[in-house]
Amino acid sequence: MTDDPDGIAALRAEIDAVERSALHRVDPGTRAAVISGAIMMLLLAVALPWVGDASGWDVLSGAANPVDRVGMLPRMFGGVALGMGVGVSVLALVTRRWGLVWASALGCTYCVLDGVWAIWSRQTAHGAGPGIGLVLAVLAVAVLAVQWLRLALSRQ
Repeated sequence: MTDDPDGIAALRAEIDAVERSALHRVDPGTRAAVISGAIMMLLLAVALPWVGDASGWDVLSGAANPVDRVGMLPRMFGGVALGMGVGVSVLALVTRRWGLVWASALGCTYCVLDGVWAIWSRQTAHGAGPGIGLVLAVLAVAVLAVQWLRLALSRQ
């Protein structure tokens, strides 16, 4: 039996590299299915009416006149919801990085507040009230926020 200090050192370096990689990754487990379903619900909600008969896509694109008819809060919510609820959430699911999990958790939590504010603004303004799509979008983002926060806080 010979001592192989170079082989042991190489093995130790490889083990350390795997450990560092594992510290930056997360396994969402069954939450991944719930998160994926909420993302799909959010995408479906954007196709439904948000303000009067204007769909979420119309609100986001500006096809529904934002100043006179829709207001800026639903449009702002839509942009943040698609950016954080879909964009960052999909990136977090694909890459499974802790940093993106935290970004999704905090971004979706902010988005819930923004969405509730958008619904409130449509209820207190003269004109069309909030549509079913806007309410479903806020609920979908709330589900995302809860799931991402639970996953982010589960790190021991």
